[in-house]
Amino acid sequence: MESPKAQPPRLRHTVADGVATVVISNPAKRNAMTAGMWRALPELLGQLAVQEAVRVLVLTGEGGTFCAGADISSLQAPGEDPQSLAVCAEEALAAFPKPTLAVVRGYCVGGGCQLATACDLRFAEQGSRFGVTPAKLGIVYPAASTRRLAALVGPAAAKYLLFSGELIGTERALRTGLVDEVLPEDELGRRAAEFTRILVSRSRLTQCAAKEFAAGRTDRDAYWAEQARGSGDTAEGVAAFLERRAPRFTWAPEAAGFPASTGR
Repeated sequence: MESPKAQPPRLRHTVADGVATVVISNPAKRNAMTAGMWRALPELLGQLAVQEAVRVLVLTGEGGTFCAGADISSLQAPGEDPQSLAVCAEEALAAFPKPTLAVVRGYCVGGGCQLATACDLRFAEQGSRFGVTPAKLGIVYPAASTRRLAALVGPAAAKYLLFSGELIGTERALRTGLVDEVLPEDELGRRAAEFTRILVSRSRLTQCAAKEFAAGRTDRDAYWAEQARGSGDTAEGVAAFLERRAPRFTWAPEAAGFPASTGR
């Protein structure tokens, strides 16, 4: 049997119980993203976005590392623009129309941190390490990525990370808002599974609208008001509450044509 480190760099994915799990797999290089992996991510996300069976997306890394950044050796071909590849993947992840959760173990550095911050939420294992390291390479961090980081952790924390390139631990990451929950090693998987089950059970109408509003989109208020009026989710939610039962929400983004109309 081929050893894990001998496997080619790739993005693996599964779909089960409403959750699509995308695994960054390049264990020989701490799950660094190759050019091929950067290119593959937007296409994969596009496929998952329109699947009705997918309610939540989880992004994680193979084994004990989330992602150590970009695989520089794979990005040195003539005409290759590593930053454009990473930004395209990051933007595709940020635009994914359903809730996204990064489950982080070990190193989450450079391009790995770029991907994690593009997710809606981040759960991390105690002892994980985070860093945004362009200052170590003399690289101007992309404008959109810088703004996203600053919006997440605040200008001061973003400057600390970007100016220094230093790695921070989970305690500081939690304090700055870079991660949402920190769990012991033996609890991270259980908590992530529990939380995604919660997300799957909630109203997709609420989630999709909230995701757009939280991202600052201001041109779709009328669209969401119309969806709310016609969905039946509010009536079902109230009825379920009064009857003390689990709600059966029926609004689906695919039926509403939602993923195809999320462009900014």
